[in-house]
Amino acid sequence: MVKKIIVVGIRHYEDPFYKSLDSKYRHVTGASGPPAGCGHQRNRSLDSVLQRIPEDMTPTSPEGGPARFQGDIVRIAPRLALPPEIPAGSDDSGIHTPPDGNDEERPTPAAARSRESLDSGNPEDTDKPPDPPDTAVETPATVSAIDTANHKDFLLRLFESKLFDMSMAISYLFNSKEPGVQTYLANKLFSFPHEDVDFYLPQLATMYIELGEVAELLRPYLVYRCKQSADFSLRLAWLLTAFGGDVKRSRATKLRDSILAEEIRPAARRGHHRSQSDASALRLATPSGRHLGDLASGRAFDNGCLCGEQCSCGAPRLAPQTQFLTALTNIGRRLASVADKERRNGRLRAELATLDLNLPARVWLPLHKKPHCVLRIPPHAAAVLNSKDKAPYIMYVEVLETEGHEPLPPRLLPPAPPAPHSPPIRHTKSEENLVPEWPALSMYSAMDDVDNSDCWSHDDDELSTQYHTRAPAPDCVSQLSVLSVTSIQSTSSCGSRESMAVGAGEVRRRLADATAAAPPNTFKHDPADPSAVALKESWESKLARMRSSSPYGYLAGWRLLGCIVKVGDDLRQEMLAAQLLRRLQAVWDLERVPLTLRPYEIICLDKESGLIQPVLNSVSLHQIKKQSGKSLRAWLELEHGPGTSEGFLRAQRNFVHSAAAYALTSYLLQLKDRHNGNILLDSAGHIIHIDFGFIFSISPKNLGFESSPFKLTPEFVEVMDGENSDMFAYFKILILRGLIAARKHCDQILHLVDTMRMSGQLACLRSSSSVSNFRSRFHVGRTEPQLRQLVDRLVSDALNSLSTRLYDNYQYYTNGIL
Repeated sequence: MVKKIIVVGIRHYEDPFYKSLDSKYRHVTGASGPPAGCGHQRNRSLDSVLQRIPEDMTPTSPEGGPARFQGDIVRIAPRLALPPEIPAGSDDSGIHTPPDGNDEERPTPAAARSRESLDSGNPEDTDKPPDPPDTAVETPATVSAIDTANHKDFLLRLFESKLFDMSMAISYLFNSKEPGVQTYLANKLFSFPHEDVDFYLPQLATMYIELGEVAELLRPYLVYRCKQSADFSLRLAWLLTAFGGDVKRSRATKLRDSILAEEIRPAARRGHHRSQSDASALRLATPSGRHLGDLASGRAFDNGCLCGEQCSCGAPRLAPQTQFLTALTNIGRRLASVADKERRNGRLRAELATLDLNLPARVWLPLHKKPHCVLRIPPHAAAVLNSKDKAPYIMYVEVLETEGHEPLPPRLLPPAPPAPHSPPIRHTKSEENLVPEWPALSMYSAMDDVDNSDCWSHDDDELSTQYHTRAPAPDCVSQLSVLSVTSIQSTSSCGSRESMAVGAGEVRRRLADATAAAPPNTFKHDPADPSAVALKESWESKLARMRSSSPYGYLAGWRLLGCIVKVGDDLRQEMLAAQLLRRLQAVWDLERVPLTLRPYEIICLDKESGLIQPVLNSVSLHQIKKQSGKSLRAWLELEHGPGTSEGFLRAQRNFVHSAAAYALTSYLLQLKDRHNGNILLDSAGHIIHIDFGFIFSISPKNLGFESSPFKLTPEFVEVMDGENSDMFAYFKILILRGLIAARKHCDQILHLVDTMRMSGQLACLRSSSSVSNFRSRFHVGRTEPQLRQLVDRLVSDALNSLSTRLYDNYQYYTNGIL
């Protein structure tokens, strides 16, 4: 029998199939390589990465080593190694499933298919058929089976290569109809980093809702992650609520209910216990979870857990967090019924003051990735944002970053309002001496389950010693002047304000601060837009000011976080837009295109409420025009210096980089409702677009009024030194480079939209042509000179657009937006 050796590149491959094709493939028996015209050509599709994957198909000798051929030099490519904890003969295809301590939750051998699961034939039949005779005649069915086997082998090589990432996994999982491939990819999820999978969680949740065959394969991974993290459990439950929830999607409803009822219980985290401090009379003597959700109890977010290092009492772990977020969204719903914006601000602060009485608690802000617990929500720092119909509000939350094993600090009240002509109080040891002076605590005077004898104990002294890094003054009030501790200790009357002296230098400093003129670019209080002053203050100044006035500011892990609570709007489309912005920014960073987007985190709690990460150190163009009365360039010169200064040139460059990025993004996503209230300018000069409620095929009131490719006003061009300037030419070059880079990776962007369109829940994707039109705007078939002409035309149309000017005028006359 004649053996035929096929030369693939510089490797030798011995295939039994070619034993029967002696006459047809006789020309490949030599070692000189394939004949002319039989070489591989580059494929531009997703499978083109296969051409860059080394094919390790080296024949082996009977001894198990690589076969060596006389006269040929064979370079052996190393095989893809399995994880060290998986034996070489393992049947789980090298996919490592992290242990979770519960064997029943690991994927079963039936779910963790082996490599043979990629074949559509019988994987059990591993015996090789006898070699066919040399005179065997090939049939179309034989050729088709061989092509299928080769295709399966290509997929396996792709799935096991280092080039295979989560983006490809989502694409193949959504498009593939073969059960073996779907099973393999579902098991492959265990090998990806959690942060990579979490980015595609909306797509995974949509496939779980809509694709029954994929849902059963995804369930082991989703359950595994839910048991590892309470935050992941809630995020998945919120997505299932936002994109499912009706009777027809009972699969999603059952999983969501199982998560919220804690039938799929998150793993106990080390140190999951509440502070056992008795320092406050607000705490009940016997902890229990019966007050969950009752803001008047002072323990609305306390699950009653009394365990030490490891929770084993069965206290609910998700209920405190859900009650905390429900309280925040209920405030937004109640504010919408208040018409006057000034009254809204007062109502907001009163509501947050009531909520703050239930803190500290082991709840967290999902927008912040690091583990933390909420210490306090300063009511007077919050503000209602400028909105005509809804009442979104921004609040600032003091949190303590922790690894989970530290106890909560005892509750410390903020300083009481100072008496006239008396120095303010900065810090207190405990609230026991301040309860009579704090009017908000009067609601607790009639509590019948408070043990008054349990107001203070030695345990509180130990906790206070643990958390206090500076010694408190003997009169329970920290000093504010330059007096030494010795001079304060010499005072005879404890708690007497008259015994405290203030140095002359401190008096001069306070007078200087009180009489100092405000900077020329400081915003003034506007009753029509109360949030303008809060947003204009720099984050660094706000952080220092709030830490100095916080009773928890001395803690090493103290952090200040911002959060926008929005109720009454569908944030699911904004969540998709935020995903697309993150993917575009990642593409431009990879291709080294200096375009700057500012994607921000969005959490959908349900179909009409959610949390939004605020953009720090930024104000809207509307607020700039209304507060200063200046043009955009004049404002930048006021903030950064004259037009020839280094500070202004740096801000101008940032402006061009961000303006080009959002211009291209607006064109690709067809952003609408681009008035000056939805465009921000940060302290470094970057343009930032917010509010992506109208993308792709929808527009405000479905009028389709904004026909411009993107918003580019003469005011923007003035910042770039005019149409004939080098900066304006640079602006167009950046758009061209960004479009070329985006279309190179357009498949990674398109499948995000294609997967979400399947649910039919997003209004922007209900049009049958929305995805195809989105694909066409990447202009994959155009040459680079044609793209340059396209960019010139888009910029010209945007600059001379009549609809942009008319829409700005419409917003001015209807909503007062400049």
